[in-house]
Amino acid sequence: MADIELGKERRRRLLAAMAESRIDALLLYGNAWQGDYLRYGTDFSMLEGHGVALVSSDGATELFLDSVVEAERAEAETSGTTVHFDADIVRAVRARIDGAAHRRLAAAPRRLLPSGFLAKDRAATLADATVLVDWLLMHKLPTEIAVLRRAAQLADDAYAMFREAVKVGRRQYEVVAEVEGYLRRRGCPDNFMIIGSGGKDVLGMTPPSERRIVRGDLVTTELTPALQGYFVQICRTLVVGKASAAQRRAFDVFREALEAGIAAVRPGATAADVARAENDVFRKRDLGDYTTSKWTRVRGHGLGLFCDSKPHLLEDIETELVPGMALIVHPNTYHPDAGYIVLGDAIVVSEQGAEVLCRTPRELFEVAA
Repeated sequence: MADIELGKERRRRLLAAMAESRIDALLLYGNAWQGDYLRYGTDFSMLEGHGVALVSSDGATELFLDSVVEAERAEAETSGTTVHFDADIVRAVRARIDGAAHRRLAAAPRRLLPSGFLAKDRAATLADATVLVDWLLMHKLPTEIAVLRRAAQLADDAYAMFREAVKVGRRQYEVVAEVEGYLRRRGCPDNFMIIGSGGKDVLGMTPPSERRIVRGDLVTTELTPALQGYFVQICRTLVVGKASAAQRRAFDVFREALEAGIAAVRPGATAADVARAENDVFRKRDLGDYTTSKWTRVRGHGLGLFCDSKPHLLEDIETELVPGMALIVHPNTYHPDAGYIVLGDAIVVSEQGAEVLCRTPRELFEVAA
C-alpha cells in the first residue's frame, strides 16, 4: 500500500510539471540497468528488456514492454497503467503517437531512446524533457526522504553482515551471496553491490569473482540496497587481520576527504564545491593525480530510484544543491601505498547542511584472519 501511495504522489507531481511545461504527452524510457525515469511515472521497476511509458496530460498512462514476462509482471504489480507487450516497442509506441502532430510530445531521457524514435520524421516534434524529469528525480518529496532513511538503516545492517561474512578462504561471490540472502530475508528486493579484495595491485571494485580472501587483504565494497525502489549506498573498507601502519595512514586521508566533502554540503553550494573539497585533501598531500579520471570516476553522486543518479560530484558539475537532494559522498580511489580504498556515506541536503544517513563508523575495520 505504501508503494502505491508513493507512486500516486510522484504521478501527481509529474502531471503538474507537465502542465507547467505545456507537455501533452511524455515518453519515459527505461531498461534493466537504468529504469528511474520509467519508474517515476509508472512505479514499475524493470528486470529485463526495454520499456517505454506514454504518460498523457490527463493522467492516462500506457506501458509498452518488449518482454512478455515483464509485461505479465507489470500487469500484476502496477495500478492505473495500461500494459502492452510488443517485441517491437518502437513500432508499437510510434503507432500510438503517430497523427498527434497537434500535441506537444516530449521524452526523457531523450538521449537513451531507441533510434527509431529519433528518425527525421519524428525527432523534430519530440522535445527533450530530460532536465524536467531530472529535477523531479533529484528534488525528493518528504515521503521519498523517509524511505531513504529506512534504506540507509538497512545498508548499515547489511554492512555489519558483510563484515561477518568476510573470512579467510571464502570466495568473493560467497561473501556477496551471503549479504544478498540477508537482504532478501529483510524484504529488500534489489541491491547493487561491487567488491574488491587484495593488496596494492587492486585498482578498483568489480562484480564478485572466484578470488579467495587471504590474510592481509584490503576488502572494499559499495553496498547499495533499495527499498520501494529507492537506493542508498554505503562504502567501507576493512582489513583481514591487523591493518599496517601504511594502510592506516592512507585511510586517514580518505576519512579527512569524506569529512571535508560532507562539510561542504549546504544549500547554495554546488556539486563541484563538494568534489573540490574532497580533492583538495588529496592535493595537499601530493596525491592529486589520484583524483583524476585516470584513477577514479566520481567523488560521489545522487541517490534515489537509480543507484548512480544525478548530480555526479565532479569539479565541472555546477548543479546547485538544495534541501531534499540525496547524495553519496565518497572519495573512493587508489592510494599508492595501500591500494584502492573506499569510504562513503549517504546524506540528504537539509537547510542546515548535510543530514548523514549512514551510522556505520568511519573506520578501517579489522576482521579476524
